Amino acid sequence: MKQKNAHIAIFDTFKTKKNKFTGEAKRQRGIIIHLALEKNPELRTRTSIAHAIARNNGILWQNIYSGIFKDLDEVLIPSGVVKEGGRLPLRRGPKALQLEGVPFYGLTETGILVASSIEELGNIRIKVLESYFNTMNINTSGNDVMKKSILLLLKTIPSFVIKIISAYIYAYTTGEIDTITPITIEKFRSILKEHISIEKEFIESYDGLSQNQKGLLKDFFKIIS
Repeated sequence: MKQKNAHIAIFDTFKTKKNKFTGEAKRQRGIIIHLALEKNPELRTRTSIAHAIARNNGILWQNIYSGIFKDLDEVLIPSGVVKEGGRLPLRRGPKALQLEGVPFYGLTETGILVASSIEELGNIRIKVLESYFNTMNINTSGNDVMKKSILLLLKTIPSFVIKIISAYIYAYTTGEIDTITPITIEKFRSILKEHISIEKEFIESYDGLSQNQKGLLKDFFKIIS
């Protein structure tokens, strides 16, 4: 369950520059991207995450470490996006710390879906979504239709799936819904019905067109795309 005070900032932009992410958004996106791509536990500690993000942005890791610490402990972990994956033994330092070890992190099921909305991951997002929906447990006929339809659309119109999943994740980050997993047809409908009205209208109208009219529309889209 997402805590109300844990604000996921991955979509946050500056008020005067709507196309530019805030520093907090960049950090959180960087953390999620790193955890989505990195498999080695030793490279998934707070320090390693800070090093990776700093290297990608051309800054000193010490300058963002405290921000990374805060993003993990106060936002991404409480919100259910990131989890502690385990502890790595310390070879040096105080004995108590050696026994306790250093935590490393990973994405939760929710975190994996959140990652699928981050553009920087490119086509990896499609694989992430295919994996999620292929292993999705079905308990109603509506959810079964949703699962099969999403998997079909991922093969035929992946950009549409990315669009609706991103809208769904955005609703989660703004507190419109408390959880995103498991995805259900009810939660999907509550968020997406306003986002897909154009596509719904197009499909319903397209079915009633003659072959000549369909051909005309195909030519039109070729011209303008």
